[in-house]
Amino acid sequence: MKLQVVFFQRKPRSSGNFSLEFIFEDVRKRLADRIEARVHISKYVSSGLLKRLYNMVEARFHQGQVNHVTGDVNFLAILLDPDRTVLTVLDCYLMHVKSGLSRWLYKKLFLDWPVARARVVTTISKASKDDIIKFTGCSPDKVVIVPVAISRAFTSVPKRFNKDCPVILHIGTAPNKNLERLVEALSGINCKLSIIGKLSEEQVALLEQHGVAYENAFSIPFEEVVRKYRECDMLAFASTYEGFGMPILEANATGRPVVTGNVTSMPWVAGNAACLVNPYDVDAIRQGILKVIKDDEYRETLLQNGFENVKRFDPDRVAGMYLDVYRSVGSGQ
Repeated sequence: MKLQVVFFQRKPRSSGNFSLEFIFEDVRKRLADRIEARVHISKYVSSGLLKRLYNMVEARFHQGQVNHVTGDVNFLAILLDPDRTVLTVLDCYLMHVKSGLSRWLYKKLFLDWPVARARVVTTISKASKDDIIKFTGCSPDKVVIVPVAISRAFTSVPKRFNKDCPVILHIGTAPNKNLERLVEALSGINCKLSIIGKLSEEQVALLEQHGVAYENAFSIPFEEVVRKYRECDMLAFASTYEGFGMPILEANATGRPVVTGNVTSMPWVAGNAACLVNPYDVDAIRQGILKVIKDDEYRETLLQNGFENVKRFDPDRVAGMYLDVYRSVGSGQ
């Protein structure tokens, strides 16, 4: 008899945050012959205490043999059966930026209470595991690393590297994505910066101030994102914080060299398949980019290492890791 697993998912916001939904839809497809999956989507968007409380109570009446709270609605775990609940905590980024009462409430609702009520906590990188243990004090044995799988839409597409004017892809415009330092680092380098993410007026002004040629796209379909990777010559992803860092793998799989940050999850995700730089040091970012542009042998080594690196994040392997967790919880072990 198949193991019954209920996936508890957030109600997506109108702006369209569907990355989690894609991840676990793929997991369910790969485990279809081994689990009986059911999806429960919260009635309300995760906003405000009353709506979250309603979502928690509603979730209690939709439990299965194994409950999996898939992330971003961690608080649902508080009212679920602790002996059969798996909680995925993607990252602890907001603990690094919030303060005062807001930080305390977030810590209780999204970390302390949900983690305490879960049988197993999964997270997507060693950096996130370390944060969860640090902020909640839970046993390291309770937290299992199950990485994000690389989509098979990203495949090797050979492209001659344009050393004269490379297209440098950058993903994201939130503060942790570190676009501002990247723009400063590119000042005077002949290139085109391809930015995915909505630019603020201040970011546009900074691009113009430093004379960086750029193109910008946001709210684009997945197929367009894949195309952007294929069109670029390299990826610059020198974030100051990442719970995982999927663009690193997407560039690896496409066959594009990567410059990324040497902090949080990025070194673990990248392995030896990226040029690691200090994301807080503009000159370090600049030197990393110039090394990739100028050093043909180094660039080729990064490409070959990238093709090997993505094998760690094979979708079937990742789905199997979740299955191991479900079986452990479902059997009561």
